[in-house]
Amino acid sequence: MGLLVSPVHRYDGRPGGVVPAQDGDRVERVEVRAGHGIVGDRYAGRAAHRDAAVTVLAAESVEALAAELGSGPLDPLLTRRNVVLRGAEVEALRGEEFALDCGEGVVVLRGGRPANPCAWLDTVLAPGAHRGMRGRGGVRCAPLSDGVLRLGPAVLTSAVPLDPARAGEAHRVLPRPRPGPAAP
Repeated sequence: MGLLVSPVHRYDGRPGGVVPAQDGDRVERVEVRAGHGIVGDRYAGRAAHRDAAVTVLAAESVEALAAELGSGPLDPLLTRRNVVLRGAEVEALRGEEFALDCGEGVVVLRGGRPANPCAWLDTVLAPGAHRGMRGRGGVRCAPLSDGVLRLGPAVLTSAVPLDPARAGEAHRVLPRPRPGPAAP
């Protein structure tokens, strides 16, 4: 569905009224390096992002948001996720290893924390998008193998069962229960 590599942070600072230029960020092929990230991306090789260097999103999340907001079609690559998939229940991959194969070898990723949406989405997508993407903004992943991802059909394999019909649903992370007073 889509691939994005950004050498710089496009949505920097407080949201403005103008969508920043994104020429050249949309690509047809990306090179992934284990423990490093996507070659040429701003998060590649940065220690703070080692376990979150690749972001993955389900296109259906943005389509569901557009339906809820009544905005008409929205561009999922404006969310600034590196990999946008169709027919994949991406939010279920948190904490799971999975593989993507686009025909140039398998790329293994480990899903981690949610890729939380930023306030810029209200400017670049539609008013209400920031709140509406909570719980379905994608997953930050650690790259576990070297490989290439390219536009076109891909096979996603995972040990957890995935339901393509749930690809656009929000997954809420419940807060951890706080310890209460000791029982008498």
